Amino acid sequence: MREEPRIIPGELVQLNGLVRRVTAPNPGVMTGPGTNAYIVGTGDLALIDPGPEGGPHLSAMLEVVGRRLKWILCTHTHLDHSPGAKALKAASGAQLLGFSKVPDDGRQDTGFAPDRAMRDGDVLDCGAFRLRAVHTPGHASNHLCYLLEGERWLFTGDHVMQGSTVVISPPDGDMIAYLRSLEKLLALDLAALAPGHGHVIEKPHDEVRRLIAHRLKRERKVIDAFEKKNPATLDELLPYVYDDVPQGIHAVARRSLHAHVLKLRDEGRAVAEGDNWRLK
Repeated sequence: MREEPRIIPGELVQLNGLVRRVTAPNPGVMTGPGTNAYIVGTGDLALIDPGPEGGPHLSAMLEVVGRRLKWILCTHTHLDHSPGAKALKAASGAQLLGFSKVPDDGRQDTGFAPDRAMRDGDVLDCGAFRLRAVHTPGHASNHLCYLLEGERWLFTGDHVMQGSTVVISPPDGDMIAYLRSLEKLLALDLAALAPGHGHVIEKPHDEVRRLIAHRLKRERKVIDAFEKKNPATLDELLPYVYDDVPQGIHAVARRSLHAHVLKLRDEGRAVAEGDNWRLK
């Protein structure tokens, strides 16, 4: 396996003839090396996921796009992906596109207001290239991926990350929807995935199958944990289900555990009993 170069915030990286990447300076447990902004095109430009608010990242993006930015697309409205759109739009005059509805779960960019609402299958024709929206709810109900049709590159936002799995945080995060959205990608003709965090993934279908298998293996651990204690609270299940994860991120893992248990409930395999959950 070849070693990937370290991602440096603010550094412009040419990924193919049409796509460049500049990464925001927001590395962390949830964001990996930072949020990737992708610049698409050689004439009129589109930019996907302007990231969080912040002067240095805004300056880095503007240095790349100059006066040629025509479209800003957001994959979803989590705070590390869309808030930077407001200042970038004001500075460039570009059209803002994305899903129109912002979920109300306390984790969203509530001021996000696209000029053009994108739905599943909608196409943005940029002349020299086309971007097609693919609705992929699960991590967020308003999550869109964007397919660069000629190159068959899919910009995946937080639907697929490189080097990690994404957190599914109820109530807006939904494990059943997430798995269905992963299955949806298997039907697409893809050459590469360009994730919101990390490096380009060059074997897209292999990675999607790996992610599906990982989630189902985690679900099996949830069921095994219930065999040790049933009924049980989420906090009682957590150390069994995520015994392979550092305790420092168990609070984050608990959100995905909740999503797994809700999936079992919605499938008729578990039931809530006060603070406890019981596997049927």
